[in-house]
Amino acid sequence: MKIFFYRYKVFLTVFSFLSLIIFMLFYDALKQEKILPIYSPSMVNYELVDSKIQHVKKYHRIAEFSLTNQNGEIITNDTFLNKIYVADFFFTTCPSICPIMTDNMRLIQNEFLNDPNILLLSHSVTPNIDSVVVLKKYAIEKKVKDDKWHLVTGPKNEIYKLARESYLAVKSNGDHTKHEMIHTENFVLIDKQRRIRGFYDGTNLDSINELINDILILKKEKFKT
Repeated sequence: MKIFFYRYKVFLTVFSFLSLIIFMLFYDALKQEKILPIYSPSMVNYELVDSKIQHVKKYHRIAEFSLTNQNGEIITNDTFLNKIYVADFFFTTCPSICPIMTDNMRLIQNEFLNDPNILLLSHSVTPNIDSVVVLKKYAIEKKVKDDKWHLVTGPKNEIYKLARESYLAVKSNGDHTKHEMIHTENFVLIDKQRRIRGFYDGTNLDSINELINDILILKKEKFKT
């Protein structure tokens, strides 16, 4: 009888040990951080994508650009070289979603204030109104940090092309008027290789928190030049 209970005890000990190992393996697998997707035009709502590239399935990157920020400085792809950044489209006189988006972009700014590898880029969709002077006034009012967050203006056709063919974040107004844009609430996460890694609702705090977490994930991702 003692031998039976001894064997039973040994069995329970071994079984418990194996169960613990299996549990730990499952837990480790479940807690692994997600891998962010790499977005191509074919994966995005066609309304936000220029018809010329809606079929593109891979190798999509943000095109070369040259725009002017709130300090009159020229901003290009080189400004974001080997940086992670968040881009959006807005205009300073917008009475609806833009103030909310700006407040939420400032949350991201403050979260990564001391990290020089995380930048922000907001494009005006009314560049004929949003001059450098207007953008500077807006930046001061909204507590924009100049070395962290660039508000940019420039030729409308260039901004339209970037919005529709690079960031995939702006709708056409639908009446075929050249370069007219209807901006969305989208924040777009761009990696160090100029690829789109996520779209987020810039008016929703839960989505902003997801974006902040995804930036942390992206920071850990190995980057090959």
